[in-house]
Amino acid sequence: MNKHLRILVGLALCLMMALSLPAQGTKEQAQKQELIPITMWYGALMTEAGPPPADWVVYDIVREKLGIELSLTALPSSEGDQDVKVQAAGAANNLPDVFMIRRTPWLRLVKQGVIADVDDMYPLMPKRTEEMYTPGSRAYTTYNGKSYGLASPGAIIKNEGVVIRKDWLDRLGLAAPKTTEEFLNVMRAFTFNDPDGNGKNDTYGYGAFLEINPREEGLGRRLDPFFGAFGVAGTWNMSKDNFGLNIRKPAYYDALAFVKQMVDERLIDPNWLSYRKDDFRAAWKQGRFGIMREQNGALAMEANYKPFDMNFPDGQWMVIDPPMGPEGKSSVGVYSVTYRITAISAKAAKEGKKEAIARLFEWMSSDEGYYLLGWGVEGVNYTFDKDGIPTAAGIPNAELAYTQPKGRPVIQLANLIYRYTDAELKATFPTYKTANGRSQSALDILRDYQTRSWTEDTGADTLPLPNDDLKRFYEQGVAEFITGRRVLNQANWKAFVADFDRLGGKAWEDEARAYAQENGLLL
Repeated sequence: MNKHLRILVGLALCLMMALSLPAQGTKEQAQKQELIPITMWYGALMTEAGPPPADWVVYDIVREKLGIELSLTALPSSEGDQDVKVQAAGAANNLPDVFMIRRTPWLRLVKQGVIADVDDMYPLMPKRTEEMYTPGSRAYTTYNGKSYGLASPGAIIKNEGVVIRKDWLDRLGLAAPKTTEEFLNVMRAFTFNDPDGNGKNDTYGYGAFLEINPREEGLGRRLDPFFGAFGVAGTWNMSKDNFGLNIRKPAYYDALAFVKQMVDERLIDPNWLSYRKDDFRAAWKQGRFGIMREQNGALAMEANYKPFDMNFPDGQWMVIDPPMGPEGKSSVGVYSVTYRITAISAKAAKEGKKEAIARLFEWMSSDEGYYLLGWGVEGVNYTFDKDGIPTAAGIPNAELAYTQPKGRPVIQLANLIYRYTDAELKATFPTYKTANGRSQSALDILRDYQTRSWTEDTGADTLPLPNDDLKRFYEQGVAEFITGRRVLNQANWKAFVADFDRLGGKAWEDEARAYAQENGLLL
């Protein structure tokens, strides 16, 4: 009897143990299932660098501390491609939970009802709200009395400029150009006089690509310095006395004719119409052209500059004034105080993810999140200098510094935490030595850019937008005149502007004028 009892007890114990195993497994699975999945499309800090690595410490932290399973996808480098991707996802009601978006497609998607309002999120992230979401930024994303996006400080103003290959000027015995005619002469020399001395016909005077948004004229910001020389930088003239679309002003024709001359004489890299942003930047690093408009970090950050430095150790880009036109006008282009919009999809709100997203963003503004996203892991990607500013000095493996190509992927989300304080700028743009021992700092170049002549157009990006057909007619028409598909003469141009007005150009301008006057945007 005792023997049978022992057997029964043993069987019971085994059964209890067997039953306990699935229970434990179920508990672990439940814990894993409790993680809230958050998908995010982000704008990379540096498009040439790859995404954060799969073993990025941030993934573990947000999983363990915040209960979030974060999934990241970089948006395309081109603003146009970004808009296409986001708008296509919006049309299919397939937006990610969180995504960066420019204001133009943002407004369209708000009207479509696929972006959630975020007024209830601000109290959930008090530190971040105090530091980043000012009354001005909230107004930037307000539509019909509700805030539909988290607007943080955007790009640093006036952070692009006209630069020239100083070593090419020196080799050819030329001075830096000042007027439009002098720019033509230098571009001719850079194109036809072998400025790099390699005996090949492989250089051009100017480099560009099409980078267009509603604030910039039909050929985009890379060619805006030449339109600035004729007083028609940007899409809009925001002045009280001369408000309107620049394309309808006589000087626009003169600017277009000047750029067409550059194209006709083959002074501009002929690939400019097919280049994307990354292609353009690869081209100047390969020595394709000698003058361009470029952003300070993309030009002179150590990681970005290194390929050019390796190819041309004695090469040097120098900041110069934008060209001066026949009436003494000059402008790098247009600028305004802007904000970077991070939106929450209506689908994410419906699924109850707002609180988790607010928790994630509040963590980003904590000391831990701020330094991890902005500079990486202390002692691995950066150290602190005596003033408490992150620096690349003193790191055991210099290749992993946040300033180096291998270190850049871990700070690709830095746009989500930057506030552009002096300390941030010093840490972001440190001074370093080029291959030939010259000191260089992207911050010094930024400060130089900001001293040059610019055209303010604050508020231009809030003006009513043209319909898609009118926008397409405008941009395609300008490109066709430049490339010779349409003959550029006064009669043809007058006919083009008349067609533009008939399709809605004049009505667009009238609507924008009324909006600008009502909202106090005229300068």
